[in-house]
Amino acid sequence: MKLGIVGLPNVGKSTLFNSLTKAGAESANYPFCTIDPNVGIVTVPDERLKKLGDLYHSKKVTPAVIEFVDIAGLVKGASKGEGLGNQFLSNIREVDAIVHVVRCFEDANVVHVDGNVNPIRDIETINLELIFSDIEILERRIAKASKGARNDKTLAKEVDLLNRIKEHLEDGKLAKTFETEDDEEIEWLNSYNLLTAKPVIYAANVSEDDLADDGASNEYVSKVRAHAKSEDCEAFVICAQIEQEIAELDDEEKAMFLEDLGLKESGLEKLVKASYSLLGLISYLTSGEDETRAWTIKKGTKAPQAAGKIHTDFERGFIRAEVVNYQDLLDCGSIAAAKEKGLVGLEGKEYIVRDGDNILFRFNV
Repeated sequence: MKLGIVGLPNVGKSTLFNSLTKAGAESANYPFCTIDPNVGIVTVPDERLKKLGDLYHSKKVTPAVIEFVDIAGLVKGASKGEGLGNQFLSNIREVDAIVHVVRCFEDANVVHVDGNVNPIRDIETINLELIFSDIEILERRIAKASKGARNDKTLAKEVDLLNRIKEHLEDGKLAKTFETEDDEEIEWLNSYNLLTAKPVIYAANVSEDDLADDGASNEYVSKVRAHAKSEDCEAFVICAQIEQEIAELDDEEKAMFLEDLGLKESGLEKLVKASYSLLGLISYLTSGEDETRAWTIKKGTKAPQAAGKIHTDFERGFIRAEVVNYQDLLDCGSIAAAKEKGLVGLEGKEYIVRDGDNILFRFNV
């Protein structure tokens, strides 16, 4: 999974990126300190893995990973070359979802590019830049496709679609709210990789004081949550500064620190949950002496396709899947004990994999 982090300058975007990835992107109190897109790989926290790894005495435990791309702070006019311009927007065309960091804290020592804190205005500023960037992409496509559209019905149909999407964007609407007319149009729209068609997760960045009640008493957070709901997006509360402090601690210290703050989970864990929920993802597990590992798949994936995540041969030569819920396996203490209790299912090609399934695939190529 690949997530792009966007936001205005000085909203805590690079601080958050640093804390999530410990990659050390330069973070300073002035715009454009992140000159190149920073990329960091983060392992997905999953306590199930350690327990299974201990049960099997696995030599290696491999969690799922998320790739984060941190984009330089965008400003009004970025798509037209303002600030550092449109060059950064191309860096997030390949991501699965956008994490939009929104400032929901007051601090006289951290300047706001527009002079005051107003999260909805900030969201609209970024959205407008993404819209402008998408329009530019569509205009290029229209110019190219129009040349052959006179003699090609399919191309003519696509040009019509491109123009309709462009009009939709020019009305200030996002591509994700555009209504397609058939499967072919859906396929074309997906192929354009438009930024405003991507799912968005809003990260409401608050001060430490607002963290304990999850931003319930922060009016800015309420506005961001309402906005996210209207767009059918996810939103979560984070304190980038606290996340940076947590990032320096080991697991035991981290747990104590979170407890002292009255928190059940870190910002990374909240973000992972929001991402998986928004993108409809789950994890299944494989365990053995050599390795215990998490595999990320789409909800609704059938057993052969899930097996294909490990290796194409697994999907091609799929025979069956031996499936046990990870908790049942832990409770029984071994796969043999789970089999004795009838908790291991032998599943075929139509089996839909569930989150937390521990699976052994049988295949023959």
